[in-house]
Amino acid sequence: MKFVIFGLTISSSWGNGHATLWRGLCKALARRGHRVVFFERDVPYYSATRDLFELPGGELILYNDWRNALPLAIRHLCDAEVAMVTSYCPDAVDASELVLAAPAEAVFYDLDTPVTLARLQAGETVPYIPLGGLGEFDLVLSYTGGGSLDELRTRLGARRVAPLYGSVDPEVHRPWPPDPRYQADLGYLGTYAEDRDPVLRALFVEPAARLPQQKFIIAGSMYDHTFPWRSNIFFCNHLPPADHPAFYCSTRLTLNVTRRAMAQTGYCPSGRLFEAAACGAAVLSDYWQGIEQFFQPGSEILLARNTDDAIAALQRSPGDLTRIAKAARERTLAEHTAAVRALELEKILEAARDRAMPSALRGTA
Repeated sequence: MKFVIFGLTISSSWGNGHATLWRGLCKALARRGHRVVFFERDVPYYSATRDLFELPGGELILYNDWRNALPLAIRHLCDAEVAMVTSYCPDAVDASELVLAAPAEAVFYDLDTPVTLARLQAGETVPYIPLGGLGEFDLVLSYTGGGSLDELRTRLGARRVAPLYGSVDPEVHRPWPPDPRYQADLGYLGTYAEDRDPVLRALFVEPAARLPQQKFIIAGSMYDHTFPWRSNIFFCNHLPPADHPAFYCSTRLTLNVTRRAMAQTGYCPSGRLFEAAACGAAVLSDYWQGIEQFFQPGSEILLARNTDDAIAALQRSPGDLTRIAKAARERTLAEHTAAVRALELEKILEAARDRAMPSALRGTA
């Protein structure tokens, strides 16, 4: 199949969770014989931090203005089987109009469903959602499962909804030799976000205060002097994606903190959760509804609801943490890779086409 995708970015992994997911998924689709054409608006923020210039097995089309991209988009859509618009695509509304008029199967992929629903709940306009909602799309995919799928139906009129969760490319995120620069008892990799701050303080800062003999390390951007630093908390400003495996593999335990909207919605695992597990790291995470669907608490992941839980996790024996890390990696490789998601996407698309086909024609196409 030929996929034409209008997205936020695949060319820059700086400050977004879309690029890494798309790189792995596009590679997996290409290996299954599909071709992906990815349209991305060439904005200064991402062009200055671009770390991918060609799409293996596909085509990356950077454009400065939607009007300039339109002729090429129309040409590619003429022979596409799947035409997809994603959340946070800066030209999502115009692209949706084009996709809905094309002969291809029209798909909207909301990689930010908790944000979408929170804005709707607050009465705000969602700039990447067409004015009439999502009812005209043949299929709506969501990065989030659970009750969010029903809300996409009731609030936005989606007719066919399916979850397509995040994933990891195990060729990129894999076990790596420890790096002395990142060695610590507890590590946290993530950009500072105000909505994550209370949980980060409870599960990271407060344990550091109570365990002054242990070492803690944060890697990320947008932290400043107002953060409650302690003498045993070390900092690495913005870690390039290529260094993430070394970071995950250099700490005894890796902390995952979920964005507030994602945690409140539930059934929305971050990509970094799978990335850390694929690297063979033992993961400590805050709790959110549905996490048991992805990893088994206690045997594949450790959960913390408060500081005491986090300290208890840090006091686990090396053998316990090794067993948990090994089990999480095995689960990830079996269920949460880009290759697995590519196969799931094929099945979802096939099922959507089958439901849309008149009953008299089913089995003859």
